[in-house]
Amino acid sequence: NNSFKSEKQVRFFEIDVFRGAAVLMMVVFHFFWDTNYFGFTNIALYEGFFGIFQKITAGTFLLLVGIGLSISFNRNQQEFEKRFFLRATKTFFLALLITAFSLVFVPTAPIFFGVLHLIAVSILLSVFFVKKNYLNLVLGLLIIFVGIFAKLQFGPSYLSWIGLAKSLPALDFFPVIPWFGVVLIGLFAGKKFAESGFKMPFFMPKNKATEIIGVLGQKSLFIYFIHQPILFFILWITKLFL
Repeated sequence: NNSFKSEKQVRFFEIDVFRGAAVLMMVVFHFFWDTNYFGFTNIALYEGFFGIFQKITAGTFLLLVGIGLSISFNRNQQEFEKRFFLRATKTFFLALLITAFSLVFVPTAPIFFGVLHLIAVSILLSVFFVKKNYLNLVLGLLIIFVGIFAKLQFGPSYLSWIGLAKSLPALDFFPVIPWFGVVLIGLFAGKKFAESGFKMPFFMPKNKATEIIGVLGQKSLFIYFIHQPILFFILWITKLFL
């Protein structure tokens, strides 16, 4: 219990700000997705500017997942497997709730392996990689390269979550290949951060704006979980009265 308490007391303002910025980007992207869904807009969200915007948003979250896991491990290596397993279990439970929500509201394209599912799997896989160093960097880059350029779509559909088959229609889909590669790079970056004595390699100004963004970063999982139902409800009500 003491190890859990000590972890929760340690926060890095700069990391919270980056996570908070990714939260804001996520909310913006999902807002436009919802306006498309309700017919207010007709924006190409998965190509061009918004396609890049979406990938940067997801990539930032996953990089910070890896960094966070590495920081957790390097601050307290005792029973880290248990901590990672409990964290993965909690995340997977929330992912299943997201799946249930999508099955109810968008049954034609449910979220069966979205970003939360990927994070849960990545936490479990990180047990085997968190002690590594440059292997994580090399393997991470390799997984990303293979996932983007090799077009691994030769397997049956039930392997699509790994990245070895074409995806079924889904609102949110993040296969292990290539996205776990980003988490591995985060593990590498987190280890380097720990080796530096947890000293940031850059300056982050503390002002009202960054403090607010940092608070959003601290509540990222909660915001991820509730923002879509709220946006969906607001736009649904708006649609009814227009």
